[in-house]
Order: sequence, then C-alpha cells, then structure tokens
Amino acid sequence: MWLKENLNSQCWKKTDKFFDLPDFLTWKATGCDTRSLCSVTCKWLYEVSSDGQGGWNKIFLEQIGLDELTENNFIKIGNVIKQPGERCGTGLKADVAEVLDLLEGTAVATSIIDAHAGGLGLIGCHAPSIPQSITSRLPLICGTSTCHMAVSKEAVFVNGVWGPYWSAMVPGLWLNEAGQSASGCLLDHIISTHPASSQIKLEKGKHIVDYLNTLLKKMASRDGKPVDTLSKDVHVLPDFHGNRSPLADPTMKGMVCGLTLCADEEQLAILYLATVQALAKRIIRHFIVKFKDFTEMGFFNFDYPLLYSVVSHTTTYVVILFQFSRP
Repeated sequence: MWLKENLNSQCWKKTDKFFDLPDFLTWKATGCDTRSLCSVTCKWLYEVSSDGQGGWNKIFLEQIGLDELTENNFIKIGNVIKQPGERCGTGLKADVAEVLDLLEGTAVATSIIDAHAGGLGLIGCHAPSIPQSITSRLPLICGTSTCHMAVSKEAVFVNGVWGPYWSAMVPGLWLNEAGQSASGCLLDHIISTHPASSQIKLEKGKHIVDYLNTLLKKMASRDGKPVDTLSKDVHVLPDFHGNRSPLADPTMKGMVCGLTLCADEEQLAILYLATVQALAKRIIRHFIVKFKDFTEMGFFNFDYPLLYSVVSHTTTYVVILFQFSRP
C-alpha cells in the first residue's frame, strides 16, 4: 500500500513480484517461484482453513485498493503455496551453488520465518522430567524484539494477539503469536544510557549483565528481601518502541515512574530489574487466560537470564532454556 501511494511510478508499477524475505531467498537460490505457507499466512493475510483449503482473499485486496495483486491468478504475490520444509524446485541453481561452494541441485527447503523456526525448535526440544507435549509450551524467541508463539489443537482467539493461523508453524495445529517490539534492545538502552554504566564496564572486569545480576543478589541479601521486591518503588511501561501486543499501537511511548536523584550502580540495578519485570508480565498474562494447557515456557537466544526467573516466579511455569555461550 505504501509503495503504491508513495512510489507508484518509480517502484509499484515496475515490480513483477513481491516476496517476504524467506521466500525471496528460496526463489533466489532455486529460481522456483513458490511461497511458504508460514510467510503468506502470518505476514500477507493468506487464508487457510483447518481442512487445508487456502487462497488469497480477492475481495479484500480489491477493497483496500490493491486489486493489481489479484491479476493473473495472484502471480505477483504467489499462487503456489508450500508447507515449510517441502522441497523447492530442483535445488540450488548452478550460479548460486558456485558462490556457496555447494553442489548444483543441493536440496533447498521451503522457508519458515526466523522466529517461527526458533519456536519450532523450542516446542520440539527435550528436557529431563518434562512432558513432551508441544501444546503445553509457550516459546519466547528473544533478541532485539520478542516473539511469543503458541500452538493448539483448536483455534484460540486472543485480543491483541495475531492468529490463529492454521499449519503456519506445525502442520495440523493452530498458531497464535504475540510480540514486543523492543525487549533486548530496551534492556540494552536502559543499561547503556545510565550514568553508572560506563564506570561499571571500565572497572568491574565482567559483563555488565552478570555484574548487575550479582549486585541484585547482594542487595537482597543485605536488606533481607527477595530480589523481586527490590523494585517495588520503580515501575516501567516498556513500550519505548510502540506496542505490538496486546494493544497494537505503534505510537505508544515508554515510561519510568519512581526515579530519584540517585544515579549510582544500585539504582541502575533496580531500574534494570524493573524493566525485566515489565517485559516479563506485559504479554504473558494474556496468553495464560486463554491457553489453559501451558505448563512450560521456553527461551531461545536471550542474554538476560534474570528474565527467566522473573517469568517463572510470575507464572509458576517450568522454564526451559536452550544452552548457549555469550560471545
């Protein structure tokens, strides 16, 4: 829509095909003009029902002024839709294989969105003494932002949460997904912009997150309080980069309440804790109300381990972590 309204002659009218990034990569690698059910369902409003029947909504596209996309059997946005993991064409093209130092014809699978690939890994992983039920897990795929992924046997509708999408991540199951536009980058921002941050990095000789985690434990032990209560006077609204879920408002702003003139390392530790608590509680409660089967939560690729314990204390869920080492 933006391209049509703002770059009509320069771009819109000259474009032969539109891709989501994962589908562009498989097309570039193989020359096979297909789309992933994951991409078109979750990002492009492709409709598919539980009997496996799917298609583009021609009436909707025409009503919003994108009727050009319906021409020639939707050729510009894809009319061959495949499940993630299905083979794309005949594999790598010769020129791509040469660049990648692989054999021509090497199999290429239909793509899956990055966060959804992480979610698939988390619901399928094994942990000692933990039931292997993929519908009981809520994966959090974390980084600059966070995606919350949940699969279920029946369609579940949650206000402010995307979906349900049929077979978008796991064949035969419905997917709901929520997200926070700023999570890891918000914690980075809170820490890096604090006056005490540079001094800690210079003097303490360890990663600042590790240092703050240790400092919080020392403060709690000294004061005879649980770590979670140290932030009782500081409250954070974590929508510094808008709100993706559950309010879907990109104009929202963040807020910190309870600041004083203190700017030492202990104040930074408390502000860091309050931000972690805000992130942990912001979306999860909306899932808990609707998804009754959750017993575990999984985290992938997140460098703030304090979040794990806060989530566990908030929800009473078992927390499952992928092991990783900090670079």
